[in-house]
Amino acid sequence: MAERKASVERNTLETQIKVDVNLDGTGTTQFDTGMPFLEHMMDQIGRHGMVDLNIVCKGDLHIDDHHSAEDTGITLGQAFAKAIGDKKGIRRYGHAYVPLDEALSRVVIDFSGRPGLEYNIPFTRASIGGFDTELFYEFFQGFVNHANVSLHIDNLKGRNAHHQIETVFKAFGRALRMAMELDPRMEGIMPSTKGTL
Repeated sequence: MAERKASVERNTLETQIKVDVNLDGTGTTQFDTGMPFLEHMMDQIGRHGMVDLNIVCKGDLHIDDHHSAEDTGITLGQAFAKAIGDKKGIRRYGHAYVPLDEALSRVVIDFSGRPGLEYNIPFTRASIGGFDTELFYEFFQGFVNHANVSLHIDNLKGRNAHHQIETVFKAFGRALRMAMELDPRMEGIMPSTKGTL
């Protein structure tokens, strides 16, 4: 089996980012982005998706976190797209429900080759740990556009905003893991009647 790893660099006037991913890892993560709460959430992707992640981002945080959060999502999406390759043999679809105390979220993903985001998180406050909750949308939109996936995110209930977003990221990691998993019955087969994804 070919290694499903990728390294992507993205440099703009606003951000300089390097992302390394191993889709068949052990959940090891390392971050240096200047956005500690987003790092805490991305750690959930690694841990629950069993994906190794190494992300370094130097951005214009003196302005705000917007460019860094969005561009991290973009570069992560590019790395996933590169690492997953032609998609032959993968399960393609993944879903997960994850609770955390009073909060419950559902994430469903399709490695369809077509970007699309349906996002419903009724946050109970505007920031968590100094991080603007609006920026989670920008992160996921960036990921979707560049990983070319269809992604449905729904926080079904929750009173604590930290719990709300943590259930989303844990469910996202688990849905990714399911969708990227190689199905022994599909070895060498494209999971689409079109013959391409």
